[in-house]
Amino acid sequence: MDDDLRVTDDIALPRAELMWRFSRSGGPGGQSVNTTDSRVELRFDLAGTAALPEPLKDRALQRLAGRLVDGVLSIVAAEQRSQLQNRRAAEERLAATIAAAIAPPPRPRKRTKPSKGAVERRLESKRRTALRKQQRRKPEE
Repeated sequence: MDDDLRVTDDIALPRAELMWRFSRSGGPGGQSVNTTDSRVELRFDLAGTAALPEPLKDRALQRLAGRLVDGVLSIVAAEQRSQLQNRRAAEERLAATIAAAIAPPPRPRKRTKPSKGAVERRLESKRRTALRKQQRRKPEE
């Protein structure tokens, strides 16, 4: 588990399942901009992994459905000039994306009734606004 990518305290992704692809990055970069492959694309087969328990995998597949291509999640990092820094950024983004996707859904909101004071303040405000607008009108003769 030491060499794995930590997603949560009890879930880690094996680095053997991470697929890397490198290419030339656009933007500023100095003399070596056209010779170094600093852009990083990290791909992870979410549908085929055994690192996630089945219920969490189903939740992640459902939540990330719009970002997946054939069950594979792709993360691109090209902000830094260094390939190593872009690799680290891509790994952090992958871990954060999967952690957010497997997080339990939030508790449903409990509907509450407004207090009597809040209702009275709202109605009084409406009365004041109506009176103000009525006073702006031309008097009828």
